[in-house]
Amino acid sequence: MKLTARQVLLALAASLAAQAASAADYLPHGERTQGRTYSPAVTTEGGKTIWLAGETTTTDLNGKDIRGDMEAQARTVFALIDQTLQRAGGKLSDVVSMTVYLTDPRNGQIFQKVRSETFAKGRYPASAQVTVSALAVPGMLVEIQAIAVVGDKLVPVNAAQPAR
Repeated sequence: MKLTARQVLLALAASLAAQAASAADYLPHGERTQGRTYSPAVTTEGGKTIWLAGETTTTDLNGKDIRGDMEAQARTVFALIDQTLQRAGGKLSDVVSMTVYLTDPRNGQIFQKVRSETFAKGRYPASAQVTVSALAVPGMLVEIQAIAVVGDKLVPVNAAQPAR
């Protein structure tokens, strides 16, 4: 199902409003959603909230063209988000919520695989995944907008990153 620009904006507004609470205590899945690579809810107490702009790319970190390569784009976008968070005083494991825009719903499984390898098991951000008809540049397959919370009272400052 393709969404209109108005529907995407309404979904984004609802997502941002819902994400304002942020996170650090990860609610476990119920029976219906076991094994999914997102958390149903994440809560935080205190800390610094970092609201990230949507991130997307058509080149990897070495400048190689990755148009049309969903896995490479997802991995690169997470790396770019991590770089931005480091500049703001955080790290990728501080992400508590994300909105993921895909141009093809069939890429959802690839994205979930990359996300499961990027975040520690059981510490996945709360997430929404939306299919859109296109992104800003032809060949872009994924865009991620995220919210991170750094130094909240519920998560140790040195929370472990997953092995890569």
